[in-house]
Amino acid sequence: MGKRGGFPGGMGGFGGMNLNNLMKEAKKMQADMEKSQAELATKEFDATAGGGAISVKVSGEKVIKEIKIKPEVVDPDDVEMLEDLILTCVNEALRKVDSAQADQLGKFNIPGLGGF
Repeated sequence: MGKRGGFPGGMGGFGGMNLNNLMKEAKKMQADMEKSQAELATKEFDATAGGGAISVKVSGEKVIKEIKIKPEVVDPDDVEMLEDLILTCVNEALRKVDSAQADQLGKFNIPGLGGF
């Protein structure tokens, strides 16, 4: 006569995975994620706009480290163009950080972390 009730696999419903092993894996994943985030924070990301007229350097923590503007792009009669180039360049550098974060942390495949 077969057993009735209980969980499939007979291991408490965790698909045969020991709860201690699950906790160890979670701690290892947390440590790996923290290491990945620390590595990302030390990296720098560059972007240019206007054919190299503007360049921006941003840290992996999204802190602007440097903005370079070539003198020939500075036109007092067209400040709006300069502002647009700077915005474009900064936003591109920040997109690079976002992309690197998604690549770095996406390997952990945790639901809810995909929307950096």
